[in-house]
Amino acid sequence: MSKRKVGVIHTFLYSVEDLKALFAEMLPEVEMINIIDDSLLKEVLANTGPTPGVVKRICQYAVLLEAKGCECILNQCSSVGEVADIAQKLINIPYVKVDQPMGEIAIREALKGQGRVGVVATARSTVAPSTRLVESTARKMGANVSVSACFAEGAYEALLIEGNKPKHDEILMSTIKKAVAENDAVVLAQGSMMSLLDKTKDLGKPVVCSFRTGVAQIRGVLGLA
Repeated sequence: MSKRKVGVIHTFLYSVEDLKALFAEMLPEVEMINIIDDSLLKEVLANTGPTPGVVKRICQYAVLLEAKGCECILNQCSSVGEVADIAQKLINIPYVKVDQPMGEIAIREALKGQGRVGVVATARSTVAPSTRLVESTARKMGANVSVSACFAEGAYEALLIEGNKPKHDEILMSTIKKAVAENDAVVLAQGSMMSLLDKTKDLGKPVVCSFRTGVAQIRGVLGLA
């Protein structure tokens, strides 16, 4: 019996193996079809947002994945989450965002306190769309929350340019601790932060990351038991 197919559009090389491992663990009955274009994120960063070229390529990739028999597409990168909304209009299969469930969880957790959500990001291109995602999710949920951005200055460069993950992690953990101190719940806006999730368990506030919950939502989208 052939497996059902789900496409993933990656803008970031570091995400591929983490997502492959999660698909194998959580969606063993699904074949993961990957399109990897790390020029997308570079172009978004260089232009402080998605360019027409980025929009065009992602739309083309979405159409291709549907043609290859995918029943769903997962948007891996928060920096281009709003482009997924454009591409969705061109295809007849769901194009879901990896960070959507994360936002919902963070809002529910924040409402147990004073309704403050911190959004931690290492790429400047992610700050605004991730903040807007949490805000729009709160509106849909009828929740009154305040959302603040917490930018980890220098972490992205440490990882992607210097190849220095320990430095990236040190900068990021410092930013996460500050966000935890100032908010009731914290979201880690990029999947590249998943490796630090265990280190946040003793910080006293809920800290959520996108990849595990983002993959888990696909079971519901495909109607899997």
